[in-house]
Amino acid sequence: MTPADQPRRRGRPAAPLLSQEKITRAAVELIKVRGYAALTMAALARQLGVAPSALYNHVNSKRQLLLWIQDHVNREIDCSDFGARPWDEALESWAHSYRDAYARYSPLVPVIAVTPIAGSPHTVAMYEQVAAGLRAGGWPDDQIVDVVVAVESFILGSAMDAAAPDDIFDVPSAQAPVLAEVVGARVGRDAARAAFELGLATVLAGLRDRFNALGG
Repeated sequence: MTPADQPRRRGRPAAPLLSQEKITRAAVELIKVRGYAALTMAALARQLGVAPSALYNHVNSKRQLLLWIQDHVNREIDCSDFGARPWDEALESWAHSYRDAYARYSPLVPVIAVTPIAGSPHTVAMYEQVAAGLRAGGWPDDQIVDVVVAVESFILGSAMDAAAPDDIFDVPSAQAPVLAEVVGARVGRDAARAAFELGLATVLAGLRDRFNALGG
């Protein structure tokens, strides 16, 4: 009996062809390689080697897919210091973890930054822990979201900077002699990391001043 003549096995396959995790990972990889504009349900189906109809059996819209992607990336962010350490130390460690996570997924920054969090359970849980930690640290309720957004804005910009080419500021010295000299002074170090550390220290110092001015 040839393989073509053998009867087809009945029952479900040993492992499902698609799952939320498999779909999400494929979507993230597609964005990393080809950019967010390339993420369509048809392109994702091709990436997974399935028909679009099979994909829609698991994810009902691109909006839902974005929520899965948001949770996938934010799952890598450590916010465990909130509630365990002073608010400023917790913010600092969270910022480092947050920046490192999005530096690995920089093409996602413009998308995730404007995606509402409702429907992303892990993401909601992260922000809940951050908000509770800031409240416990003494921040007034009407300032907490402002603190989070201010720090996040800096973090996401830094994550984008981590993906910038090393020669982004390179210019002929005849055109901009001072700029050429100061850019040259950064040679031999991780410029993106150094800029992040400087910016984060400045942001935290400003927040401490504000906190003290509020009577914290």
